[in-house]
Amino acid sequence: MKKIGIKIVFSYVLFIFVAAGCVGTKVNKNKTIVSTGPSKIENLDSINTTNIPKLFDLSPEGNKWVDSLYNTMTLEEKFGQLFMVAAYSNKDSAHSNAIEKLILDYKIGGLIFFQGGPVRQAKLTNRFQSKSKIPLFIGSDAEWGLGMRLDSTYRYPWNMTLGAIQDMKLLEKVGVQMGKQSKRLGMQFNFAPVLDINSNPKNPIIGFRSFGEDKFKVTERAIAVMNGVQSQGVFSTGKHFPGHGDTDTDSHKKLPIINSSKERLKDIEFYPYKKMFHEGLASVMVAHLSVPSLEPRPNFPSSISYNVVTDILQKEMGFHGLIFTDALNMKSVSNFKLPSEINFEAFMAGNDVLLFPENVPAAIDKFRLAYSLNLFTDERLAFSVKKILKFKYKAGLNTYKPIVIENLYNDLNALENDALQYELYENAITVLKNTSAVLPVKNLDKQKIAYVKIGDDSNDDFLSTLKKYAEVTEIEETNLDSLQAKLQPFTTVIIGYHKSDVAFRNDDLKSNELFKINFLAKNNTVILNVFAKPYSLLPITNFDDIEGLVVSYQNSSIAQIVSAELIFGSIEAKGKLPVSINDSFKVNDGLPTEKLNRLGFTTPENVGMNSTILSKIEGIANKAINAKMTPGIQVLVARKGKVIYQKSFGYHTYDKSIKVQDSDIYDVASLTKILATLPNVMLQYDQQKINLETTLATMSPIFKDSNKANINFKDLLSHYAGLAAGIPFYKATMDKSKSPSEVYFRKVAEENFSKKLGDSLFIRDDFSDTIMKMIVDSKLSVKKEYKYSDLTFMILKDYLEKTTGKTLDILIQENFYRSLGMNNSSFNPLNKFDKNRIPPTETDTYFRRQLLQGYVNDLSAALEGGVSGHAGVFSNAMDVAKIMELYLQKGNYGNQQYFSEKTFEDFNTCYFCAVGNRRGVGFDKPQLGTEGPTCGCASMTSFGHTGYTGTMAWADPETQIVYVFLSNRTFPVAAENRLSKANIREDIQKIIYEAITD
Repeated sequence: MKKIGIKIVFSYVLFIFVAAGCVGTKVNKNKTIVSTGPSKIENLDSINTTNIPKLFDLSPEGNKWVDSLYNTMTLEEKFGQLFMVAAYSNKDSAHSNAIEKLILDYKIGGLIFFQGGPVRQAKLTNRFQSKSKIPLFIGSDAEWGLGMRLDSTYRYPWNMTLGAIQDMKLLEKVGVQMGKQSKRLGMQFNFAPVLDINSNPKNPIIGFRSFGEDKFKVTERAIAVMNGVQSQGVFSTGKHFPGHGDTDTDSHKKLPIINSSKERLKDIEFYPYKKMFHEGLASVMVAHLSVPSLEPRPNFPSSISYNVVTDILQKEMGFHGLIFTDALNMKSVSNFKLPSEINFEAFMAGNDVLLFPENVPAAIDKFRLAYSLNLFTDERLAFSVKKILKFKYKAGLNTYKPIVIENLYNDLNALENDALQYELYENAITVLKNTSAVLPVKNLDKQKIAYVKIGDDSNDDFLSTLKKYAEVTEIEETNLDSLQAKLQPFTTVIIGYHKSDVAFRNDDLKSNELFKINFLAKNNTVILNVFAKPYSLLPITNFDDIEGLVVSYQNSSIAQIVSAELIFGSIEAKGKLPVSINDSFKVNDGLPTEKLNRLGFTTPENVGMNSTILSKIEGIANKAINAKMTPGIQVLVARKGKVIYQKSFGYHTYDKSIKVQDSDIYDVASLTKILATLPNVMLQYDQQKINLETTLATMSPIFKDSNKANINFKDLLSHYAGLAAGIPFYKATMDKSKSPSEVYFRKVAEENFSKKLGDSLFIRDDFSDTIMKMIVDSKLSVKKEYKYSDLTFMILKDYLEKTTGKTLDILIQENFYRSLGMNNSSFNPLNKFDKNRIPPTETDTYFRRQLLQGYVNDLSAALEGGVSGHAGVFSNAMDVAKIMELYLQKGNYGNQQYFSEKTFEDFNTCYFCAVGNRRGVGFDKPQLGTEGPTCGCASMTSFGHTGYTGTMAWADPETQIVYVFLSNRTFPVAAENRLSKANIREDIQKIIYEAITD
């Protein structure tokens, strides 16, 4: 009796409360809703939607399903469908049990998932769906992908980053991927895209979530994303109606006020909605805003305003999709009334789904009581509930199936995501200043580049990628005067402003950071690259001293890589600014930059390759390392001018003390022939100083009276001249005890003994003359046949040095390496590089009697002081790839023509294939029959070389592939070549060709 009495009293109080107009509605005798705004009667079913396509109509079967289900539902089940409750997959069992209770006892219609993980969420979704008589709506705020809420899932760029992209097909791709991933996780709604026109730079809650400040551009991008999402059977939700862009208040904390006139709102804020309604936008989320021009009641949230939700959104604008409230736990609305009252107010305003209600039991009690007091009609309830059921049918929930957990993680993190991410940043990154064409950086041989970091987030990928293009020195110094002193020798200073990519973090420039930028810009040629939202530039009032200004928008790994590509010209700038920066830069500002044909970086899928197949390379590399065929390996694959695979395996030595890094430098052995000697010879050929018929006697007078005088250039470079494979030059330098003779060697450098071939071992400077005399006097084969010979390139080295007056190590740097950006390549690397970057090649127990680390392994090359035509270069895979790409582009790299296409074609021709000699002019060529250096799958136009230390460089014009393999298989001793016998290099090459998809 006591409980009944309390209920009667509560009902009476509530009735008085409602009758006084406190919930914003009245009831007439026909149970028709009466707005307390305009004094007229409106039935929601009478809303005029004739101007909007009937995109959400169901088939007769669909309507039958909706009607039959609705007719079987209890009143409580109908009330429950209106509620979409917050759920988390990172909370304890108490939370999940509470959700389950709401499903069982209060028949809620849906869940909006927040933080957690994908597998945990999927398992909870399956559990909750199994408990619900009517399948639940599952949704999430996934504005930039599932990664906005869930760990272990993919995160796409923010809307403001996408706002810089001009290709709408790319944004539709983003929507497709987000739709696929949402559907795979059992979701029907992605509460995106944001349609707010962010006209206020100080907006604390929208900002980077908006596509920009231009209504046309925002609309165009939102439509593209929506079309992609909805093409996958997932519904998009435009938000936050009537427009959250022009405010400096966070609606999570208090109610923002929008003081715009209705005319301005209709012209600007409503524009995306009107367009998207005609394009099929499924749902709209109504914000908690105070908009006096739309709702005259002071500080009255738009989300519970009949004027906004019904009169304007549905009646005036003709929207007939689902209408969600913004989260009803937000302070901007939850502070306004009690939770139970807010839910009812939102429903009476015309919303269909009440998102994130705080107290469902109390809210449903309120609905039950209001219904009993005739505060709303059966028609009003049916209007929203049937609409909800209609969308459940369209989402396929009438034939609901549980989420398949198997392979969920892999499906949500498919390789195609990274492929798209590269495309997005390639199209988004924006150049705002380019004084004197400082971008892209050219003339690398004349540049000295420094990098200075500002900001508190990682810069690893940016700096490491910059260093793949040129020698870039990072300068760290807190004192500005000391910093400037260190920067004096540099021609260009790249400043990277790196701020965390975590959402909603303040990334505005601090005063000391601003001062530092201004100081460096006044005293140096500066390229400022901003890895933060463009609004971070607002504190800079004068950009005059900044030569290059790049906005990269975010500090993600791929953004950093792509931005470095842009600086060095492997991609061109395409992005346009989506917002204004004071009076300095306006919407749509963005300068194009020149594209230089330098190697860039992307995923295999973007160049017609399969990542999964390429991943098999790792197994072969590790097989070689585990079998001790070599302690470490570098592998690089490029296609169509893009590096798509670059990995290092193993260690410098078998004691596993130093892991191999991509920047480590290997003795490339015979690759020296095509990396140093041949390109310089091609220059001579290109300048018509020699031709294919030029004889040795003409090239080098020392051969005039020898048996080699009439050997022509073509035969010489094709290994068809009958030269001996090699000569044991070292024997001439040994004494009777078979030790290095004091006649030829010193333990310390002396006059005429300056060429170093090991620790405490220097050879006579003139021994190269002895080597050449021994070559001149050597025998030739009687029979003209193919015989590979190192002597060819030793002869060519002598020719080049005597013709040019410069040593080969200087020639290659001046003519190629510096301008190509091969800053990790050198003869005698200990003169330039840290020893710890150089894996040792061998423990020489015979001649030098020491560990060879940084000294050329080949003894003949060592006797020339480490600089020979056939061996001596140390390099890493990235640098080797550059010169192979130069060849692939027939003499052109970085838009610089080093030699003519004809010269390359002449050298890449196999002139003696018909007689069983596969060699080109200097280049090795693929198999003839079963004999050759490749997998047998490379085209006959392909070319390259292999090296004794376990190296290979190969390029194929037909498939546009560059393949580089470096190792130190000769460590600790150069015994049986097990790496070669096991076909490790060839098997990896075979995988590369198997991975080609187009």
